[in-house]
Amino acid sequence: MSAVDLGLFLLRLGLAALLTGHSVQKSLGWLRGMGPARTAETFESWGFRPGWAMVRIAATCELVGALSLATGLLMRLGCAVVLGTMIVAASPNARNGLWAHLGGCEVPVTYGGIAACLAITGPGRISIDHAAGLPDGGGWGAALAIALGALAAVPPLLNRRRALRVDA
Repeated sequence: MSAVDLGLFLLRLGLAALLTGHSVQKSLGWLRGMGPARTAETFESWGFRPGWAMVRIAATCELVGALSLATGLLMRLGCAVVLGTMIVAASPNARNGLWAHLGGCEVPVTYGGIAACLAITGPGRISIDHAAGLPDGGGWGAALAIALGALAAVPPLLNRRRALRVDA
């Protein structure tokens, strides 16, 4: 095991912990989160409808992505899930710019960027993928994961756009 493998493992665990935290804030109200009902109201106001369904989808995607990252199982697919989820998560605050203290989209951009980088590097040797000898597709696997994540964000973003036009 190299320092790079250890670094990738710790980065994966850190991002997985943060994603799990966001998931349980939405789904359970833990960690001072709003819980499903209040989060659904917020999602509705952002144009993600129906809010209750979108909360469940977002929380599930964060949790599935976190599990994949933490274990290193099918990690490039997990990175695609996280990236797509974070592209959608960034959209309500994108008009405020990047910085979180100004109401911007810094957090989802950071999480999505880390997921894209991990899709490129692969999980490293401390992973189920490596232990099981699962192929990762090399550069094409990374490109496919990033493209899949971006494409997965399109339907909810189009639905949001449609909902906000109706509200206007």
